[in-house]
Amino acid sequence: MTNKQATLLDRLERLLAVGIELSAERDADLVLGDIVKAAMELTHADGGTLYLAHDGRLHFEIIRNNSLAIRLGGPRGGSLTLKPVPLYLDDGAPNLNAVSAAAAIQRRTINLADVYADDDEFDFTGALAFDQANGYRSKSFLTVPLIDHEDEIMGVLQLINALDPETGEIVEFDRDSQFLVESLASQAAIVLNKRQLIERLEQLFVAFIKVINTALDEKSPYTHGHCQRVPILTMMLAEAASRAQSGPLKGFVLTESDRRELELAALMHDCGKITTPVHVVDKSTKLEALFDRIHLVDARFEVLKRDARIRLLEAALAQPSGNPFWREELAARQAEVDAALDAERDFLRQANRGGEFMSAEACARVRAIAEGHRWRGPDGVEAPLLSEDEIAMLSIARGTLSDPERAVINRHIDMTIQMLEALPWPKHLRRVPEYAGGHHERMDGKGYPRGLTGDRMSIPARIMAIADIFEALTARDRPYKPGKPLSEALTILGRMKQDGHIDPDLFDAFIRDKVYLYYARQYLDPEQNDDPNEAEIPGYNPGVNADRKPAG
Repeated sequence: MTNKQATLLDRLERLLAVGIELSAERDADLVLGDIVKAAMELTHADGGTLYLAHDGRLHFEIIRNNSLAIRLGGPRGGSLTLKPVPLYLDDGAPNLNAVSAAAAIQRRTINLADVYADDDEFDFTGALAFDQANGYRSKSFLTVPLIDHEDEIMGVLQLINALDPETGEIVEFDRDSQFLVESLASQAAIVLNKRQLIERLEQLFVAFIKVINTALDEKSPYTHGHCQRVPILTMMLAEAASRAQSGPLKGFVLTESDRRELELAALMHDCGKITTPVHVVDKSTKLEALFDRIHLVDARFEVLKRDARIRLLEAALAQPSGNPFWREELAARQAEVDAALDAERDFLRQANRGGEFMSAEACARVRAIAEGHRWRGPDGVEAPLLSEDEIAMLSIARGTLSDPERAVINRHIDMTIQMLEALPWPKHLRRVPEYAGGHHERMDGKGYPRGLTGDRMSIPARIMAIADIFEALTARDRPYKPGKPLSEALTILGRMKQDGHIDPDLFDAFIRDKVYLYYARQYLDPEQNDDPNEAEIPGYNPGVNADRKPAG
């Protein structure tokens, strides 16, 4: 075997190795850098430029020149500000004066021994200006289009100044070098196509998620706001947790793939609510269904007032005709009845609004009012003022949802898990259902739907649990309550830590890294930021990793 044959064999082996490396590399920027580096090594080129084609133009992605120590674009490269090369001119004619554009449009390799000697076909004004500015001599050019298996132009690879391995002189790119670069370009085009396909599929999936959230938005503006803000909080807390220097969170690391996976899970954590009846999701009062039934109660009170007036008038008619004060007495007695009924009606209206707690005494008064009055409805049959269902609804201790309605709401997480587990997730996104489905679990095992304990919950799922709770506490757009101020929300969250509800280390990171504060400045009303005193937050332990750099 001659030296030339041995050298060519080595180059072919290097080409095969590069192909394997390109197929295995997941980072798109590294793939691009590897293409230019391998092409320069295979051909002993002094410089290389990689363009990517999109929007009808060739965009500079990487520029390398060994002699001038130029390293622009790609991994660890400087920023690129060069204008892209148009493939077609303003009049629609192909841009065949630019060698890179001509190679792409004509789908051919252009190999020039000396660009200054072969300048009749192409415009090398830019190369000449570059040479004059840098004291350089651009001579041999090898320009190869990157064409994928569907005959689409992915980009152009351009090499400058092939150097003789022995003398270092600039020589022409020989036939073997052209063959090797064309083979590399073919492999690179397929790899880039694969990367773009993966990116487009992920973009399509994210767009589909946003369509679902838009549907939830149309169904309920309250759910929409929650679906948009929980991912923001989730990622803020995840970044804080990944900065831990010691303690249980020290080993928690977020790669770019991890971030995409967690953000997707956060975006879809409530997708199951698309199956939840809107009158339950948006229930702002206890008696609300398709409409607020408190208005029916109001109407019954008006009937009671009317009936009382009728009885008083009948009693007045039975009085001796000589009583000159009957009108005044009637008005006084009617006013007394109206005042008593108005007080009871106002109490029921207040009870209907819901709240954090309704006492046993208040519940007893609801029943007393219901059983203390009877009214005659359209059917002519007398009935208690309130039905048993209305009594039960008005006696809800916390919030506005009855136990059956809360079960309907809670079922959204089962639907979320079912929907997400039915999707054929790729390997790098396989944990999305677990993350999204765990945001209502509790560290003490008293959450739902699976009753997982902390040791069975991943850190991302625990992060989402805290984000979900804090957003719900501070949300300004809930139908049944105003957003809580920061001090109150953090106090509630701290007590949840003490009660074993949420991850204690993540809670400490949430406070210590000021995640709550950065979020509040962007998404809460200014009056909600009441400058909470961290020293007064229940359960907060500032001692671990206290010297870390805060988030933001």
